[in-house]
Amino acid sequence: MSRKAIIYLLYICIPLVVVYVTYSQLNHYFFDAMDPEQTQSVLIDATPPKTFKEIALDLESKGIIRSNLAFRILAQGQGKDTMIKGGEYELSPSMTPPQILDKMVRGDMFNRRVTVKEGMNLSEIASAIEQAGIISKVAFEATSRDEQLLRDEGIDATSFEGYLYPETYQFPRNTSPVKIIKAMREQLTKRWLPEWTQRAQILDMTLHQVLTLASIIEKESGNFEEQPVISSVFHNRLKKGMRLQADPTVIYGIPNFNGNITKKDLTTPSPYNTYVINGLPPGPIASPGINAIRSTLYPTDTNFLYFVGNGDGRHIFSETLDQHVNAVNQYQKNRSPVVDPAPGEDAIDPAAAELNDDPLAGVEPLPEGTAQDALGSNP
Repeated sequence: MSRKAIIYLLYICIPLVVVYVTYSQLNHYFFDAMDPEQTQSVLIDATPPKTFKEIALDLESKGIIRSNLAFRILAQGQGKDTMIKGGEYELSPSMTPPQILDKMVRGDMFNRRVTVKEGMNLSEIASAIEQAGIISKVAFEATSRDEQLLRDEGIDATSFEGYLYPETYQFPRNTSPVKIIKAMREQLTKRWLPEWTQRAQILDMTLHQVLTLASIIEKESGNFEEQPVISSVFHNRLKKGMRLQADPTVIYGIPNFNGNITKKDLTTPSPYNTYVINGLPPGPIASPGINAIRSTLYPTDTNFLYFVGNGDGRHIFSETLDQHVNAVNQYQKNRSPVVDPAPGEDAIDPAAAELNDDPLAGVEPLPEGTAQDALGSNP
């Protein structure tokens, strides 16, 4: 081959090689994954007011992409730089730039998990949501008492207390509190069986009343086997016109409860003090689980009117005040039972007078229209 031919060949080949290398490098920067073998995810914050440039720089600094400039050019060339959904994204170096871009345009965000446990009240649910990093406790609590939202959801109450179903949920960061509340409310609707509506009507109870009593049962015991029996105690007391005298309702009505319930607490009038008011309190005191709801609607057939904890998480049930006082003496010697005798029931033996002393004697009930005078008077 002549010298002239060689020069001519180089003149043709060198540009082709340059084009090929350039194309390979550009393709490498624009379309290849940073590390196809590295699948460990990194959480990227793309929430406003972050700009697309700041997001790209963050992706580069965390080793998700090779070049923030190439990523921005790719996005701008496709008109997607303004289509990114603000939020958190779980991304890895094994993803290609187009895959990353498409995920952010779709809004396929990282979901944070929050578990609403049976027996949690609104304040506790709000704290769990804040701890999960979804939204602030203040924002959630304010929305949970929004009058318009309550009307929209058909709830005649002052808050969503008791209507947020206990379950594990997943929400992206900064999900609106309205969306969270509606999701939890919808879960309750899904779990409510059609036959329960008819059963509630037979018991002459509204949904609100069912959830109210179920929440009290839930707070009294998390033992699924005992809940129908506890339900029977409350149903029996309501039928006899006896006050529920449930400690959890008293605690719910005490602002900043310090963990110790006193005799003064039991005698201080409040809409939730069932040692003072008749019937049910104005509304639920927590989120009841499905078993507590079922137990409310289908209580065990008993004559029990009293129960006391036996120290191992279960309860001793009694039909008479005498039996109850004996149980208290046996299992809770340091606590005097604050109970009313059933209608027609004899006073207990004078020897147990200190245990039968009713501290509610002489305490005036709440003004008419504040306390619930009977089961049927609840909203």
